[in-house]
Amino acid sequence: MTERPQRPEVPLTGGEREILTGLLDYHRATVAWKSGGLTEDQARQAHLPSELTTVAGLIAHLTLNEWFWFAVVVDGEEDTWAERLELDPDAEFRVPPGTSVETLLADYEKQCARSREIIAGRGFDDEVTHKHETFNVRWVLTHMIEETARHVGHLDVLRELTDGLTGE
Repeated sequence: MTERPQRPEVPLTGGEREILTGLLDYHRATVAWKSGGLTEDQARQAHLPSELTTVAGLIAHLTLNEWFWFAVVVDGEEDTWAERLELDPDAEFRVPPGTSVETLLADYEKQCARSREIIAGRGFDDEVTHKHETFNVRWVLTHMIEETARHVGHLDVLRELTDGLTGE
């Protein structure tokens, strides 16, 4: 994280799709920037009272959220995590030993690419129903901007506590 990240410019004018997807892609790129270049031990350091709030755990959590909201809720894929999360609501934060930061980031980018494909094929007013709740695609996209941006803030703090590096 020592050099300026390569993040997409968010359009300041344009249509709703360009601005909202641009914001989400900006935050996704910030996840990669804040998480890159760490050792395996650094990515698993718990600087906060919660043992779950680690760089590795946050990447895994964001990957699961990308998959859940876009693939499961919007695209109708089977929710294969439901049972695991019922037994342990924080299961996605518990990264198995031996899972590298590079693997976590590659999985995250792969899931983000799939999410982009799913959204590209949908209108923002399209409605989807999951577990008796109906959402439109606009709400899902906006929720994922909020979810990703919130965790980028956590990653920013963790990174500064890990090696002192900062940046917007």
